[in-house]
Amino acid sequence: MEEVEIIPFESRYASDFARLNVEWLEKYFVVEPHDADLLERCESVIIDMGGYIFFAKVGAEIAGTFSLIKIDDKCYELGKMAVSPKYQGKRIGQKLMEECLAFSKSMDWDKLILYSNSKLKNALHIYRKYGFVDIPVGDNAPYERSDVKMERAL
Repeated sequence: MEEVEIIPFESRYASDFARLNVEWLEKYFVVEPHDADLLERCESVIIDMGGYIFFAKVGAEIAGTFSLIKIDDKCYELGKMAVSPKYQGKRIGQKLMEECLAFSKSMDWDKLILYSNSKLKNALHIYRKYGFVDIPVGDNAPYERSDVKMERAL
């Protein structure tokens, strides 16, 4: 496999951000209204609001992605992490996670949070491997499918 390069958001990759996430959402769940808003308007609702999106690029192809959605100045939500089925099992998710943590630490944030679902065993394994711990989901989860909430101190 060609080298995996982690690159920051560019508008020309917005459709890849949506495509990668819709693939996994439709496989396991449904695209909820909050998902649709984030995916269809990623630049205005993530980037322009102080968040970040990164991509894993293999050759000319976008193979994976994740976003960091601003909660406040010291806390971001790790969201919309996805790897194309074509590239799963090639450690791209781990490379994305390593970039996520390195970038977050370089920004001097206090913590990351994420929402997930207990059906996503591989994702939960990676999150725990990289130091995320389970915390109560609470009443205001942004997704109906969220039955897991995790955080990681930086």
